[in-house]
Amino acid sequence: MKSRELLIFDVNETLLDLKPVQESVGSVLEGRRELVPLWFTTMLHYSLVTTATGKYQDFVEIGVAALIMTAIKYDIILSKEEALAAIKPILNLSPHTDVIPALYTLKEAGFRMVTLTNSSKIGVATQIKYAGLTDFFEQLLSVEEIGIYKPHTRVYEWAAGKLNAAPGNCTMVAAHSWDVAGAHRAGMKTAFIARPGQHLFPAFPTPGMVVPDFSKLADKLLEL
Repeated sequence: MKSRELLIFDVNETLLDLKPVQESVGSVLEGRRELVPLWFTTMLHYSLVTTATGKYQDFVEIGVAALIMTAIKYDIILSKEEALAAIKPILNLSPHTDVIPALYTLKEAGFRMVTLTNSSKIGVATQIKYAGLTDFFEQLLSVEEIGIYKPHTRVYEWAAGKLNAAPGNCTMVAAHSWDVAGAHRAGMKTAFIARPGQHLFPAFPTPGMVVPDFSKLADKLLEL
C-alpha cells in the first residue's frame, strides 16, 4: 500500500486492553462482572443520545452517569465519586500484546497512522503516552473537537478532512462493529478486529477485512 494512504485506529479495546477498567467497574458493582457489558453499552447509548440531542458531554462524564444508572437498576448504592474512581483506570491501560509488533511493521512499511476516539483530547493523549504508543501516530484525533460521537458519519468525514485525505484513501481499524459501520457509511475502507467477545452486526455491510488480531491485520495490509 502506498505511504500516502491512512490507517485510522480506534483506541479503547482496539489498541488498549480494557481489563483493568472492567475489573474496577465490576468491583464497585458488588463483584458482578456480568454487569460490565451493560455499563459499557449504556455508556455508548447515551453518547449517541448526546449527539442526537445536540448537547455534547465528556465521555468520562457519560461513563460515570451510565455506571450509576447500571448500579441503580440492580439496587446497588454507588456515589458519583466511587463511579469516577472505578472508571479512572481507563487512562492507564496497556496495549494488547499483538499491537506494538504490528504497529512497528506497519510503520516500517510506510503507512501513515492516526487514532480516532470518543475519549477527550487530554484523555487520549494520556492513554497513548502511558501505553508507549506515541511515536507510532502522527495525530491523536478526538471527537471532542467537533462535539459529535462515533459512529456518526460526520466524525469520519471530519477526520479525513483533518488529515487532508479522501475517505476512500483511509482505512478505519476497530474492534467494534458500530465503528466500522460508521466509517463504511462515510466512504472509508474498514478492518474489523475480532477481539474476544466482539462480533459483527449481521445487518451491517461486511467490513473489507475481518481479522482476529493485529498480526493478521498487518499481514493482510502488506498483501495489498
